[in-house]
Amino acid sequence: MVLHRDRKKIGHAHFVDLKKFLRDGDLLVLNNSRVLPARYFSDDGKFEFLFLEKIAPCRWKALVKPSRKFSKGAVTFIHGVRVDAGEIFADDSWEIVMSDDIDLQHGGAMPLPPYIKRPAFVEPGYKAEDEARYQTVFAEYEGSLAAPTAGLHFTPQILGTLPHVFITLHIGTATFRPVKVEDITQHQMHPERFLISPDAAEAIVKAKRIVAVGTTTVRVLESVQRSFGKIQASEGETNIFIYPPFQFRVADVLLTNFHLPRSTLLMLISAFAGREFILRAYEEAVRERYRFFSYGDCMLIL
Repeated sequence: MVLHRDRKKIGHAHFVDLKKFLRDGDLLVLNNSRVLPARYFSDDGKFEFLFLEKIAPCRWKALVKPSRKFSKGAVTFIHGVRVDAGEIFADDSWEIVMSDDIDLQHGGAMPLPPYIKRPAFVEPGYKAEDEARYQTVFAEYEGSLAAPTAGLHFTPQILGTLPHVFITLHIGTATFRPVKVEDITQHQMHPERFLISPDAAEAIVKAKRIVAVGTTTVRVLESVQRSFGKIQASEGETNIFIYPPFQFRVADVLLTNFHLPRSTLLMLISAFAGREFILRAYEEAVRERYRFFSYGDCMLIL
């Protein structure tokens, strides 16, 4: 779907036609974070763990399902390693104490969104399809708990025809946690780590128009611009929450997927294109049978 903000016009195209909508001097900026296989299941199949952050040797923050059946002092096992439940944190994650440290590079599953249903266990020797599909072709630096899904549409062939640079934002719980408060100004975003290299910063500054691929890319660019007054090489954390009204200072064009209701992602694109226009576009997407969410279709907002 192609949205023209100036004319409030909605059009339709195929992703391979992306180049037709770009101008000379445009630069695509993409998030090259790689998703960690941080989803684990207890050996008895009763609990699912999503490891968020290492606190200390053998101690982690993790989301647990079902959390209501997990309590302080509970004991279970993951790959034969003892797991003890510690304290529960304010963000509803748990302190997990393990008898041996876990290597998130091996043994875990991809942390797919809950609306993608997959078996909890995979037969030994079978490589789950999602291990490849839920990763962009340009993913490089490991650290995300979810894929930067706007980037999933690119093949090496398509990307090779377009001027582009990469930045990194490691997606954590901030990106996919729903907004539960009535007053959205009270919603708190948890910090997520980012990096802009010197070469990427230089290219972004020189570009005539920035085409941000994904909401995570937008958040990095707008955070750095607000921190330094310009785009420059930098590394740090951002907890920026973008919602209407918001003045975008870097992103000129946005490529993004269709998002869940009450999500911070939907609020960001509403700020970018206007809430009423986005709602009208979503209504048309439903009529035209667009696919929503992570493995779905995308929209180009001009």
